[in-house]
Order: sequence, then structure tokens, then C-alpha cells
Amino acid sequence: MNIPLPNTAETILLSLMLLAWLWQFIFILRRILPVARYKNAPVVNAELPPVSVVISARNEEENLEAFLPEVLTQDYPEYQVVVVNDGSEDETDMVLARLKARYPHLYNTRIAPDKKFYHGKKLPLSIGIKAAKHDILVLTDADCRPASDQWLKQMVTALQTKNKELVLGIGAYKKTKGLTNLWIRYDTFTIAIQYLGFALCGKPYMATGRNMAYTKQLFQKTGGFKTHLYIASGDDDLFVQEAATKENTTVCVVPEAHTISQAPTTFGKWREQKMRHLTASSHYKKSIKFSLFAEPVTRELFWALTLYYIIFSNFALLILPFSLLLFFFKLIIWKKASDKTGMGKIFWGLLLFDVIQPFIIAFSHLGNLTGSKKRKWK
Repeated sequence: MNIPLPNTAETILLSLMLLAWLWQFIFILRRILPVARYKNAPVVNAELPPVSVVISARNEEENLEAFLPEVLTQDYPEYQVVVVNDGSEDETDMVLARLKARYPHLYNTRIAPDKKFYHGKKLPLSIGIKAAKHDILVLTDADCRPASDQWLKQMVTALQTKNKELVLGIGAYKKTKGLTNLWIRYDTFTIAIQYLGFALCGKPYMATGRNMAYTKQLFQKTGGFKTHLYIASGDDDLFVQEAATKENTTVCVVPEAHTISQAPTTFGKWREQKMRHLTASSHYKKSIKFSLFAEPVTRELFWALTLYYIIFSNFALLILPFSLLLFFFKLIIWKKASDKTGMGKIFWGLLLFDVIQPFIIAFSHLGNLTGSKKRKWK
């Protein structure tokens, strides 16, 4: 079959499609493939340094009762757990008192509730970090449980064996039935392999506060959260923006080192949470913002032009092989990254969500532009 020569308009569209195809292919090679190929450091049981786990909790009595014992029973030689009760009005104090009687390495302090003065998560975290007696800090949330009793060992091993100051971990969500849960877990997976991949190629830009570690010395040297204290979110990603470098940052993708949370039960609750997280993204470095913007734009451009050429053009036989090549290449890398991170078969979500994901994220960004500028962390 003879393929006709393209006219001027078709030449422009073909050029745009080629540009989008190349951007997508190179993005996967540079930013995602490093996660699929990453080799974890072996755990060294001897000479593990003491650690402080820091948790901020506001009205989390049920989660603390359920999950804090799993943090307090880690297979680790010496560590303390610091819980800051941030103005809770439930039975958080009683839960912490009962747990402290059983676990002497639990330390807790309290911020009195004050309805006239709102503060975000960064204040209790700063208090918890100041109270921590060890230099190595591992941070998580009250609604998270470690995936195993090796969580601390794996996170600290990643920090120690490569002589780093900052470790980016994975905060996963529990698998349940339903399309909403599948979407949330897929979105979490793609975000994780993206920020981990950026870090592995020397451009760390974010982490999840549900699972990260850094030294107290790095926190103090960076000035903590003082430059972005007025922003509700950012105790994880904006801190990484300031503190992380190619030399001082590493990752921990071992499945045993994940933390696991209960996912929001409705799309509306997820979107509200997402909007809060996205408030910090406007403060990212320009190069990072450009890269994070260009990826979904070129993705949508590529698939839109693929659909156009298959339906309305004589170039379908030329375009289709390139489209299938990119799709199956992405699926293979997603599978390898899913296997490496132990996130199961979530990579199949690519079939459902790859095209619509940028629109859903844009919808959440739009909510920040049109809604309240001040979003509370709890």
C-alpha cells in the first residue's frame, strides 16, 4: 500500500507527534527505568545506629491504637518513637498513655488545642524532631502501619550503606475492592516511581511524609520548614526541594520498607487530599515544574494524534507500529517497576488510566485555583 506524501498541515502534526513520542520515550528511559533496574542495599544487622521515629497525630485515637504497636515492635536494636499529639480532642492522650506503659521507648508530647490559631503539620513535626534524641529520623503518619518489622532496618540501611542524609521511601495504600481504590493505588504507584526515578538520576524533588528518613543535622542545617511554614503542605516535598541533592539523597524501594495506609473511600475525599498535596507544587524548581508539566502534555498530545491518524488519516499503517511500541515499552517498564517495588499487579492500571490521569490531576489543580487557598492537613 502506497502512503501519500503529507501536506503542510499533516507535516506539522506528524512533527508534533514525533516530538511527543520522543519525549515520552526518553522520559521513561531516564526517569522511570532507574527504578525498575535499582538494586537495594543488603541489610547489615551489625552496628545499626539508634533512630528516632517522629509522628504527628491529630484526633487519631483509632489509628494509633491499631498501627502504633507495629511501629513500636520493629526488629531494630535501639530506637525511640516520638508522637506529638497536635491538639487532639478525642482520646489520643489515653491511647498514648496505655501504649507508653507497655513500650518504654515511646515518648509523647502535646500541643494544646487553640481554635483561634491555626497551624499545619509542620509545627508538631518540628516539635517532634526537636524532642528526638537521636540524629537519624524516620518520619511517618499516625494512619500508617509498616509493611513489616524490617521497615526501620531497611530505611536506615539505605541511609547508612551509601553514606546519605536523606532517604525517600514508599507510602502505599491498602488494596480493597472498587474502582476508586484501584485508581488511588495506581496514581500513588505512578507518583512513587516518578519521584524515585528522578532521585535516582540525580534530581530529587519530592517525597511522601508517610515514609521518609533524614538526619537531624540536615534538618537543622536546612533551617527546617521555616521558609515554607505558611504553606499547609510541603513538610515532605518542599523540604526535599531545599535539602536534597544528588550527593546526599537515596531511595528505599524494598517492599518490606513500605508504609501502608487506608485509602480515601470516595473520589471526593481523594480529590480533597490531592488538592492539599498539590498546593506545594507551585513552589517547585522551574526545571522540575517544566518536566512534570511536559510529561502529561506530551502524553495526551501523542494519544490524541494517534487516535486522529488511525481514524481520519491515510497514515495509520505508519503511525500504529510506533504507538504500539511506546505502549508496550511503557507497560513492560511499569511491570518491572511494580515488581521491584512490590506493588503487585497495579501496573495493569495503565490500560484504564494512562489517558485520563492527566485530566484528573488537572481537575484537582483547577480546584486549587478556584477554591480555598488555605487547606488544613487535618
